[in-house]
Amino acid sequence: MCRQVFGFRLAMIVLAAPAALLNAAPGLGVRLVGAAVVVTFMVSYVLFRDWERFGPLLLRHPSLLAADTLFGSFLLISAGPDTTLAYVSVCTPLLAGLVYSWRGAACFASLQSLILLLVHATLKPDHQAGVAESLLLPGLCVIAGAMGSTLRNLMLRFGAATQALTAVQARLAATEAVHAERARLAREMHDSVAKTLYGVALAADGLAVTASSDTPDPARIRRQAELVSRSARRAAAESRELLEDLRREEAEAPAWASASAKPTDIWAELTARTADFTSRTGPEVVCRRTGESPLPPVPAPLARDLLAIATEALENAHRHASATQVKLTAGVHGDVLRLSIHDDGRGLPPGTTLEHLRLSGHFGLLGMVERAASAGARIRIGRGDLERGTQVVVDLPLRALTSDLSSQEP
Repeated sequence: MCRQVFGFRLAMIVLAAPAALLNAAPGLGVRLVGAAVVVTFMVSYVLFRDWERFGPLLLRHPSLLAADTLFGSFLLISAGPDTTLAYVSVCTPLLAGLVYSWRGAACFASLQSLILLLVHATLKPDHQAGVAESLLLPGLCVIAGAMGSTLRNLMLRFGAATQALTAVQARLAATEAVHAERARLAREMHDSVAKTLYGVALAADGLAVTASSDTPDPARIRRQAELVSRSARRAAAESRELLEDLRREEAEAPAWASASAKPTDIWAELTARTADFTSRTGPEVVCRRTGESPLPPVPAPLARDLLAIATEALENAHRHASATQVKLTAGVHGDVLRLSIHDDGRGLPPGTTLEHLRLSGHFGLLGMVERAASAGARIRIGRGDLERGTQVVVDLPLRALTSDLSSQEP
């Protein structure tokens, strides 16, 4: 706003300078008016161009604005109050109100009004205006000073409101980041440590049953004990990875992101996980590719989410649905990469919702939905058009693969 005021002053000084120089008395008068033109023009130009640099100087030293006002009075006396230079006098109390608040506006409005009245008093009798015309510009100076002070208060309040809004937005962003990190850690713990500990518990129960039988089989006991040992070590390793992720500096990437530069062969990973699932649990998993196009390479972060969804769907089919067979398909259909897991189990109970599962402590489906959302994919969980069982379908847009790969390029 102050810069615009000085820009207006520049324009008015340029327009009024010829009239001021022509009306000045020869000799000393012309020199004084010329000096006043140069000083007021240069001051206005400097402040208009570099207000951020010289504005604080004007704010600390009101005497500079007072000196500029006195120099401008020479121009006003020479050019006369009926020229465009009279509008410059109105700018002074407006600028004082913007810079010095209402006290500065009152002071400079009074000073400028006094100068205008003196200018009218120095006019020749045949050029003197009436009382109303003489008081017009002083009245405008008072109004301009009040406007400047009001605008200053409004801008200060707007700045305070903007600062408060920025602080609130920063707190909300921090809160959202904390919630997102908590949700991520909850998913990682559910999909890794919690699931592994559940396997340890099942293996330990089997070991206890075998050991308490009438004719215990030492070889079977040894295999079950080794399974418990491997599962416990795996749980310890997964817990250590989560702890390292929490301890890692913010500037460093998470452990799962360190391998994100290399795309993943999603089909090879899916077949490996289904083979491991079958060897551990027993239900048969049939894997089949669909679509006309080959499966594209998937960036590691997206592949991690897809594999976690598939693994959770397989575990749910075994633990909750009592399925005997699972069909897993993957392929490109149109502009999406579609992953489907269907089991022949008992299916979801009627009326199942994510909120109900969350309140009852079942976080598997909730984690699948969150992972699909974070990957930019669409997920459908239910029976679909099948007669029985549960079907999980994930549609990942192919553009997400290309955009993620391009963002990883160095």
